[in-house]
Amino acid sequence: MAGGAMVQTVGGKVYPGKMTAFVFFTCLVASSGGLIFGYDIGISGGVTSMDSFLSEFFPSVYAKAKANKDTNQYCKFDSQLLTLFTSSLYLAALVTSFLAAWVTRVFGRKWSMFCGGITFLAGSALNGAATDVMMLIVGRVLLGVGVGFANQSVPLYLSEMAPANMRGMLNIGFQLMTTIGILGANLINYATSSIAGGWGWRIGLGLAGVPALIITLGALVLPDTPNSLIARGYAGDAKKILVKIRGTDNVHDEYDDMVAASEEAAAIEHPWRNILQRKYRPQLTVAVLIPCFQQLTGINVIMFYAPVLFLTIGFAGDASLMSAVITGLVNMFATVVSIVSVDRLGRRALFLQGGTQMFISQIVVGTLIALQFGWSGVGDMSRPYAILLVLFICLYVAGFAWSWGPLGWLVPSEVFSLEIRFGLFYFFAAWMLVMTTFVALFLPETKGVPIEEMNLVWSRHWFWGNYVDLPGNRRSHGV
Repeated sequence: MAGGAMVQTVGGKVYPGKMTAFVFFTCLVASSGGLIFGYDIGISGGVTSMDSFLSEFFPSVYAKAKANKDTNQYCKFDSQLLTLFTSSLYLAALVTSFLAAWVTRVFGRKWSMFCGGITFLAGSALNGAATDVMMLIVGRVLLGVGVGFANQSVPLYLSEMAPANMRGMLNIGFQLMTTIGILGANLINYATSSIAGGWGWRIGLGLAGVPALIITLGALVLPDTPNSLIARGYAGDAKKILVKIRGTDNVHDEYDDMVAASEEAAAIEHPWRNILQRKYRPQLTVAVLIPCFQQLTGINVIMFYAPVLFLTIGFAGDASLMSAVITGLVNMFATVVSIVSVDRLGRRALFLQGGTQMFISQIVVGTLIALQFGWSGVGDMSRPYAILLVLFICLYVAGFAWSWGPLGWLVPSEVFSLEIRFGLFYFFAAWMLVMTTFVALFLPETKGVPIEEMNLVWSRHWFWGNYVDLPGNRRSHGV
């Protein structure tokens, strides 16, 4: 057939499976939304480990940070005000996500991405020019609004634009951009920490406007997804876009499935009530638990607070920032592994292997810190222990980067304190065991399956098949 490779899927239907230049460009620009999330994760942990930043805005924390090794190492950065600064972004993102879901549905994916970019841009300007803690917190709130919009719309956009056989690879572009943002921020932290005059942190916080500008301008030139256009009554435009992104005129099966899925969704009078019905329980369970499990991996403790973590356990200031750069590099390259393998090995294999690797790494990290500091938190870390600690943290980061990191965004979009105590790592390790077991038992493989045909996967699952009842003989088709 003219137009490139085709993929035969459920029920004998044919879907275009070609990587066109247009779909690559749109997914590349959209996935840059991950830059704003990743940059903030990397930059915030770095500036909160800089003496100039702490002494200006959090002097009490600065005094504790300079205490000798006889001070409890777990509590050197204990400050409610500093915690408010760091956590305000995530609280704002959580609240915004509800509004962002409505905007994404009513006005389209691209305008939700635009809202995320413009508010993040405003927040970065405030943070870079901050003269007091209130400006910092207001700026963080605006950053959180931007993250809430971007995290809501970008994974959905990527899933809807990508061909079924490449959806995993293109969707993980969001996570790859997140890792690039983290690495870029770590490098900027390292480069600006020694600027004379102590204003290097302003550069780091202000440069958050660069990734925000990319997604803002990118959203203006991107088309909306065919799924969104159909749902909002622009069926003709949707088909034109589908032809363009697939690189062929033969998109009839895929287009018809999109229209049918949209009409079925529109016929639901009370979607928020209906989602609690028995037949939607598989998708709801996975869509809720996978992101929850992702957050319980403890990755934010490692990536967000990496410089503070390394500083706390005995690394010098520059050494702590450089160690964060190392973990950032591991994070980025391991994400590439996921991009290459996710549509070949499948989601479950990466989840299970990554979860096991992270579980072992967390146990080792927690034990190493326990042996050095004990329950009192007083002590010093020897160089061999420090090197071993960084090694296992890197192994942990790698495991996350090719499993729960990207797949935590991919799978749901497909289906529907500064204290560092070693007990924290055992807590997260326990969740590794729970989440890996959950994937092994309850997550079906979604590799290469079009979104419109996803119900067939649930109907064939050993457990969820008891809840999903499909009409006719569709249950008998292969996946």
